[in-house]
Amino acid sequence: MDSIRETWLIAISTPIYCVIIGAELILSNLKNRGTYTKKNTAFNVYLMLLNMGLDFGLRLFTLAILGYFFKFAFVHWQIGLLYWVLLFVFEDMMYYWLHRFDHEIRLFWAIHVTHHSSELMNFTVGFRSSVFQPMYRFIYFIPIVLCGFDPLDLLFVYSATQIWGIFVHTEYIRKMGWLEYILVTPSHHRVHHGSNAKYLDKNMGMFLIVWDKLFGTFQPELTDAEYEPIRYGLTKNLENPNALTVVFHEWQQLLQDITQGGISFKDRLNYLFGAPGWSHDGSRQTSKQMRTMEEAKTKL
Repeated sequence: MDSIRETWLIAISTPIYCVIIGAELILSNLKNRGTYTKKNTAFNVYLMLLNMGLDFGLRLFTLAILGYFFKFAFVHWQIGLLYWVLLFVFEDMMYYWLHRFDHEIRLFWAIHVTHHSSELMNFTVGFRSSVFQPMYRFIYFIPIVLCGFDPLDLLFVYSATQIWGIFVHTEYIRKMGWLEYILVTPSHHRVHHGSNAKYLDKNMGMFLIVWDKLFGTFQPELTDAEYEPIRYGLTKNLENPNALTVVFHEWQQLLQDITQGGISFKDRLNYLFGAPGWSHDGSRQTSKQMRTMEEAKTKL
């Protein structure tokens, strides 16, 4: 049953992807915007394939873990509209927290950083996956199955919301009217990919923007008159990325930080589980520190 639904999703989404990517390519060439480069697109496809391979390889393990916890579910639902609506909302909220901790805990940022390493914004960036996320994503889904939602249904809903997650990676869709108040839109997600201090670690949702507004991580996209143009990528971009460094560069830096001499055990833990950018000597800055410094400068 699960394979049939996944096949159905692929059959529907693949033509959509082809159309929107093709249209974006044409617009980029007509307007000479440089939205795509061969190297950037190749990296996007490469990271997608690595993620898909690991995700597929761990699928049975993930289902076994979720199936085990499903046996202890304390709610038993009758399948119907309410079941699917609640499952969708619950899954979207848990993805928000997965995504937020990927940004706020350096160990997980070392995995998620691959998705943010693109200095361009186009639909194929949506495929630029966090390669090793399938190794721990299921942990955030355990509370959902404990609430009585079938693991197969959960993974189907997660896959379905990923389709929207591709759609929001574009510069060519500006604002979407009243939908801006409810959904994660391309405007919201451009902010998420910005390396500008004001935009760091904002708009973490996958489908609904309400979680960001509820939990204090929402930031609207500002006009050039209100703020500087969005800079995509990292606060310090890779100079010459290759197949290894694009995946492991943050792991390499993390290893250097936690194995350096002259620091305490607490410092090593902070390098591992603290915010990205934290340093024991203040030589680097977290996103919160960057925002604070920028705000202080604007008040001068």
